[in-house]
Amino acid sequence: MKSLKFKFMKTTKLMKFAFFGAILAAFGLVGCEKLDIYSIDAPSNLQSKIDSIAAVKASMDTGDTTYITIATAIVGAEDNSAAWNTAFSDYFAIPTNKLLHLEFINHGTGINNWNNWNLAVTNEIADRAAAGYKEYFVLRSDAYGWGGTMVAEGYAYDGSMITQNYPDTDGDGDIWNDFRTTMQGARVTIEVDHSATGNVYVTATSVGLNGVTLVETYQQPVSAAADIVAFLICDGSYFEMKKAYLIPSKVTAVEDVNPVSIAIEGAPAVVEIGDENFWGNATATVTYADGSSEQVDSTDISFSVIPDMTSLGEKIVIVAYSKTKQGAYSKAISTYYTLEVTNPVSSLEVTTLPNLTKYYFYSSDPIIFNTKGLVVTATFSDGTKGILANETLKFGKIPAAEGSQTAVISYVGATKTVTTTCPLTLVKGVGQVGANDFSTGWWTAFSDDYKVASGSSKTITMYCYSDNLANYHSPCTILRKTDKTENAVVRMDSFGWGTGYDNNPNRINTSDWNWDTFTSNINGSRVAITVTNNGNNTADILYNVTYANGEKHFQKYAGVTVDSSDLNCALVLEKSYLVIVE
Repeated sequence: MKSLKFKFMKTTKLMKFAFFGAILAAFGLVGCEKLDIYSIDAPSNLQSKIDSIAAVKASMDTGDTTYITIATAIVGAEDNSAAWNTAFSDYFAIPTNKLLHLEFINHGTGINNWNNWNLAVTNEIADRAAAGYKEYFVLRSDAYGWGGTMVAEGYAYDGSMITQNYPDTDGDGDIWNDFRTTMQGARVTIEVDHSATGNVYVTATSVGLNGVTLVETYQQPVSAAADIVAFLICDGSYFEMKKAYLIPSKVTAVEDVNPVSIAIEGAPAVVEIGDENFWGNATATVTYADGSSEQVDSTDISFSVIPDMTSLGEKIVIVAYSKTKQGAYSKAISTYYTLEVTNPVSSLEVTTLPNLTKYYFYSSDPIIFNTKGLVVTATFSDGTKGILANETLKFGKIPAAEGSQTAVISYVGATKTVTTTCPLTLVKGVGQVGANDFSTGWWTAFSDDYKVASGSSKTITMYCYSDNLANYHSPCTILRKTDKTENAVVRMDSFGWGTGYDNNPNRINTSDWNWDTFTSNINGSRVAITVTNNGNNTADILYNVTYANGEKHFQKYAGVTVDSSDLNCALVLEKSYLVIVE
């Protein structure tokens, strides 16, 4: 990517003298007896042109506008073949208290909602390949987005803050077919306002060739002191860049809003008698009147009902919060949770094994224990028994060694820690993609390339281990040539991109997923991916997936365009890892 260049528009003294000289000469002509011989050839719209030039000059001389030279006038291939995250605009740095104004013509395939503009807002490092580069968020034109690694630094992404006014212009109950039509050739204005209040406000206005105006907005916290950077990303789309400039921020103060609800997560379900820590590792999330939410510090909450921890039985804890979004005191909101005060735990027993008891491994790093389906029963000091919620237990990692292994399960009581173990079996695979701790970022870990000859198929069988936090934390298949030229990337969750995928009316996707349970069942799944080279410059990709609970599903892509004489496939992933077994 090219570095951001600023061009400050100024008028030199020499230009001023030339301008005033021209005016004096014009006045001199007024007094000439033969003025008409000079005015015969003057264009009829001369005054209009003079007024237009004067208006442009006036707009440049306000002192508030910094015009930016656009180095990349056409962003992305003009046949809309740019795959996701492969073609980018210039990087535009936005100092605090400044607003970036961008204007461009949007073009896309018209096939998918996301085949239009995408906006990334990042930290001050204006280079995706540089160390320390982090994203605040990515916002798509179809009112969708996601947070980046700056979320971990306290700058929360909140998709509920995205708004749009997209109309159903043809009255068929579907706004998205109208959206795709309007976006083809639309003139788009995006304003990214970096307020000194420590927030960024994005307003995107698209005016279609059909006269329809679409408006999308988003806001979230960003650094109030350091620059932020914004740039556009293609995805089966391209942009004709027209204008870029900085003006002062329009937001000098943030309107305060009151809290409307509070939710508690992670509170202990069981606490031993005498232990006064009824909060444990719980977190409190407050939702405000503007629809935004944030996790609040536990020191800012109060307890209007404190449970008696010296007697056995179910207890109620009432939690209250009384601050506005900006930290001023307001009318309190409250909620409650319950817990059980028990006798001390004497011993633990695994009474139901987890869904996953056989693990495939390859690397020597310890393996994260999947507790789904696990039931642990406690025996208390009075001889009674009761099931302990998994949230009250601590789990050790599994040693990466073939054969019988165990995961240590612990309960930390008021006076002692009680443990037990869960029996497991480990089988060594033949290869691995990704790290065992689910830390692998997107497009950072790949399998080897597997050659798929014309008229043949290649099947790769693996076990997928995932943090189960997103449906795309699962395997993806890359179709490419020997020289790494990509044809397509297709994910397990019915999503793809690339020159052989986009603009391909013959490509067909089919699957039988239950999307309500897809994400929660990724971890421990057996996945067999078969790539078939049809020999006619198309390929089919089939995912046969068996969850740890035995449930089976499939995902198929048919007719993806490739070069049958040179086809390879490879695996890539994010926040997961694959153990290849055959």
